[in-house]
Formats: sequence, C-alpha cells, structure tokens
Amino acid sequence: MREKKISTDKIVDIPKNLILNISILILILINTVLAYKTFEAASLKFDNSEDDLLIDSTKARIQVEVLNGCGVSNVADKLTEFLRANKVDVVNLGNYRSFEIENSIIISRNEKIINAEKVAALVGLDESSIIQQTNSDYLLDVTFILGKDYRNLIPLIKR
Repeated sequence: MREKKISTDKIVDIPKNLILNISILILILINTVLAYKTFEAASLKFDNSEDDLLIDSTKARIQVEVLNGCGVSNVADKLTEFLRANKVDVVNLGNYRSFEIENSIIISRNEKIINAEKVAALVGLDESSIIQQTNSDYLLDVTFILGKDYRNLIPLIKR
C-alpha cells in the first residue's frame, strides 16, 4: 500500500490567509471610524448655530451699543449690566442725540437680524421694535436705543 502524503503547506497557508484577511478587515473598520470622527469634528467646527450665541461664551457674542434716548440717569447702565450678565457684549454705552424717544428701538446693523431678535426677546420687546439698517461702517451687530417705555423692559421693571 502506498501511503498518501498530505501536504502541510496547504494547512499552514489557510491560517495565514485567514489572519491576513481579518487584519485587513480590522484596519478598514478603524479607518472608517477615524474618517467618520474627522468628518464629524470638521462639521462641528463650521456649525455656526445661531441658537448658541447667547449661551456659549466660546462662540462669537452679539455686540451691542446701548444709547439712552429717554434722559433718565442710570437706566442705560442697568440695561447694560443685564445684557452683559446674559452674555451679550455691550461695546458702547452713551446718550442718543435726543432724549425724546417714546418707545425703545433696536437697530440691526448687519444682515444677521436674528441677533437683534435675540436681544429684543431677552429684554421683552416684540419684533415690531426692530429696524434693520445695514451699515458696514458699524463694527457691531445691534444698536439699542432706550426709550421712555424703559419701565416695561424685563431688566428695568420696578418691583
């Protein structure tokens, strides 16, 4: 009887190929996860969600100018303190050219009118008080002109 000789080369090749294939699959999986995480991080970096402007201080804040148009002392200061406490960047505080402003006005100085809407909501004004006057000379988002109706604003309500 002749004995059949079994080739040991084929037995050894199967585990080598299996290990190689499993390694390739693991590397593909790792690369897929890394690519996803990179894409996710990049999309978060460029996500300029307008809803977080007043909440997250690491994002760009709304820059506001507060002008006293009612003539009552310290009212604009109290409004400024309130806005700053609510993460709004008050970059200028002063008097308006007239003290005869009856109703407070919010002027949007750029195309992001949502910033003016957020300031209005914060102090309790409705959107009818907002005017849009886009002007590239202004390096701020909103001008808040405080009128004689200041007693109706949330930060200035007498308690």
